[in-house]
Amino acid sequence: MKLQDKVAVITGGNSGIGLATAREFKANGAKLVLFGRDRKTLDEAAASLGNDVLTVQGDVRKLGELDRLFAEVNRTFGKIDVLVANAGIAKFAPVEVLPEALFDELNDIMYKGVFFTVQKALPHMRDGSSIVLVGSADADKMGRIGTSVYTSAKAAVRSLARSMSVELLPRRIRVNVLSPGMTDTPIITREGGIPGTTPEELAQTITRGIPLRRRGKPEEMAKGMLFLASDDSSYCLGMELMCDGGLTQLVNPS
Repeated sequence: MKLQDKVAVITGGNSGIGLATAREFKANGAKLVLFGRDRKTLDEAAASLGNDVLTVQGDVRKLGELDRLFAEVNRTFGKIDVLVANAGIAKFAPVEVLPEALFDELNDIMYKGVFFTVQKALPHMRDGSSIVLVGSADADKMGRIGTSVYTSAKAAVRSLARSMSVELLPRRIRVNVLSPGMTDTPIITREGGIPGTTPEELAQTITRGIPLRRRGKPEEMAKGMLFLASDDSSYCLGMELMCDGGLTQLVNPS
């Protein structure tokens, strides 16, 4: 088992790709810590995963709650071997009408939250451990109407992986990015779409451009997470693993 007795912390681990990653890590022997805002889904995730699972309710935007998370991890399991900064949202609006509150929400969760999740975790991480950030296969590479703040936050995350990798070289802590394409998760229908377009309609539009002609499955993303979390990727630093059905690599033949 690739993560036998390793301690893995997953933010946003109570649903979607985060929960699928938790299941994959557990199947590979990891001890899990799931951090999320919703107590109900955290409890449901813990019940489905079994032993050696700690859940902590909190918000990555609030630094005091991140401090509490890692203090509880330290008390329960000790040092951290894997950190997956997965918490995120998907909300969109055209630049002319995007409100300041949405600008702040997107950046606070997907950029500030990622940065400080890593910063607060570092004192508790073992040398030689692994950090996985979650990017987006196409958001920071292709312009789409209504996505300016979402895409810039994802571009910032991609840049963080490179800069953090350099800074953490003395500790041999690897920082890499898993960039999913359109994936079937609750975020597709739960989050806010572009005005005049439902989240499902937006998802269908993107899906039509995927060479494999389908959305990804959370379990497929979790396999990529396992690669980046484990020693299988021991020679990978600051890299981006694209799991997107060919969206950003192939010319769609349709």
